[in-house]
Amino acid sequence: MKITLPSEDSIRLEPTDGPMNIEALSAEQSYSPFHMVAGGLAYCTWSVLASWASHAKLDVGELTVDVKWSFADDPHRVGSYEVRFNWPSLPATRLEAAKRVSEMCTVHATLNHPPTITIDGTVGKR
Repeated sequence: MKITLPSEDSIRLEPTDGPMNIEALSAEQSYSPFHMVAGGLAYCTWSVLASWASHAKLDVGELTVDVKWSFADDPHRVGSYEVRFNWPSLPATRLEAAKRVSEMCTVHATLNHPPTITIDGTVGKR
């Protein structure tokens, strides 16, 4: 797999041979926490589609997933994600099913139904 950072507010995941790689378009661009969350969403989406495709005997070799986000204020946070997959070999008759399958990603469900987060801390020596 390869994650590419086309911009400060988007990522692209595409299948490649070998280990996971993360590539920026320039040396000045950093892999931010926002890219990390979007990468998890993209990888999860790709994985559920690939699992479904294996049962349906569909090829995922050209399947890419793009995630773009925009910010909201009060509080400053990601306000929305847009997940878009491109699957040239997918029959058009399977597109709606693939969209429904992509919503089965657990990261998608987590973001739609946010967990409770607790923060704790200590001071001094352990």
